[in-house]
Amino acid sequence: MSTLANYVQHLIKSPNQCANARKDIKAVKKVCFQRYCEDYLLEECNRDSELALEPDKINESSQFSFDGIIQKLNVYCCFFQISDIQMMRINQTVLKEFILVGFSVYPHVQTFLFVVFFCLYLLTLAGNLTIMGLTRVDRSLHSPMYLFLCSLSFSETCYTLTIVPKMLKDLLAKDRSISVIGCSLQMCFFLGLGGTQCIILTLMGYDRFLAICNPLKYPLLMTNIVCGQLVASAWTAGFFISLTETALIFRGSFCRPNLVKHFFCHMRAVIRLSCIDSNLTEFIVTLISVSGLLGTFLLIILTYVFIISAVLRIPSAEGKQKAFSTCASHLTVVIMHFGFASIVYLKPEASGDDTLIAVPYTVITPFLSPIIFSLRNKDMKNSFRRMMGNTIALKSNLKLLLLV
Repeated sequence: MSTLANYVQHLIKSPNQCANARKDIKAVKKVCFQRYCEDYLLEECNRDSELALEPDKINESSQFSFDGIIQKLNVYCCFFQISDIQMMRINQTVLKEFILVGFSVYPHVQTFLFVVFFCLYLLTLAGNLTIMGLTRVDRSLHSPMYLFLCSLSFSETCYTLTIVPKMLKDLLAKDRSISVIGCSLQMCFFLGLGGTQCIILTLMGYDRFLAICNPLKYPLLMTNIVCGQLVASAWTAGFFISLTETALIFRGSFCRPNLVKHFFCHMRAVIRLSCIDSNLTEFIVTLISVSGLLGTFLLIILTYVFIISAVLRIPSAEGKQKAFSTCASHLTVVIMHFGFASIVYLKPEASGDDTLIAVPYTVITPFLSPIIFSLRNKDMKNSFRRMMGNTIALKSNLKLLLLV
C-alpha cells in the first residue's frame, strides 16, 4: 500500500511537470479523482468514496486501496492536466482467474438451458463424427470435396469442445472461475478454430469453382495431396491470426473486477478488464477479425459469381440442377456461418446481450452444419445407408454364428 504522495510521484513521468508537487507535499491536496464504477462495484466504491470525493481531507499519510475500483482517472496537479490515464493501479493484485458471468443472470432457466445445450451438443458430436467416419471408411468419398468436408467437421468438433463443455459445467456449478492461462488458451483455440473454419469454407467454394468451371482440369488441379496442403495452410493461417490476437489481448495485466460478462472468454469481454488503455487493442483485434471474416466471405461470393455464370451457360436444365445441387449445402452453411458471425462482430457495442447473441454461432451453427451437409448430399446419404446395411448384416451373421 502506498501513500498518496508516492502515488502522485509515480504518476508524474516528466520532470518538468508538477515541480511544486514534488517540493511541497501540500500540493497533493489539489489532486482530484473521478471514478467511474459499474453497478456491481457500487458497494466497493462506497468504501473509499469519502476520501476520493473530498480532496481537502487528503494528507501525506492517507492510504488508498485502488484495487478493482478506479476505471478512469483524471489528475489535475499544479495547473497541469494529465488526462485519460486509464485504469491505473498502485500495488495492484495480479489476477490469476476470471469469473464467467454467463447465464447466471438468468438463474431460473439455467437447468432448462443445460438440457437444451447438452442435447444439441450430443447431436453435433454425433453428426460430425458420422461425417468423419463415413469419409474415412467409404472409399467412394475419398475425393477433395469430402476431404474438405471431413476437415470442416473435425474443426467444428474441436470448436465445440473448446466452448460447450465448460459452458455446460458452469450452468450447473456455482464456481464459474477460469484461470487466466486457461482463458487465454480457450480464446486462442476458439479464434484459431473459427478462423480455420472460415478458410476451409472458402477452400470448399474454390473446390466447387474448379469442378464446375474447369471440369477437365479439375482432377489435375485438385488432387488429394493438394487438398491436404490447402487444409494444412488453413489451420496454419487460422492459428497464426489467433496467436497474434491472443498475444495482443494478454500482453498486459488485468484489473478487478474479474467478471467476464460472457459464458466463455470472448475477446471483447476480456479486453475490457485490461489495466492499460484497451481501446486501441480492442480496435486492432476487432479489425483483424472483421478483415478475416469479410475477406473470406468476399472470396466465396466471388467464386459463386463465376460458378453461377458457368452454370447458366449449361444448355440442359438437368445439368444446371445437378451443378446447383452440389453447391446448395455449402452455400447454405456459408450464409448461416458468416451471417451469425457478422452479427457479433459488426453490431454496435451497446446493442443486445452478447451472451445470447453468441449462442447461434457457438451452438446452433455447429449443430446445423453436419445436418445440412448430410441431408442435402446424395453420396453421403447413400454411404450412410450402405454402412447401416453392412452393420445390420454383420449383426445377423454374428447371431447365426452364436446359434451354431
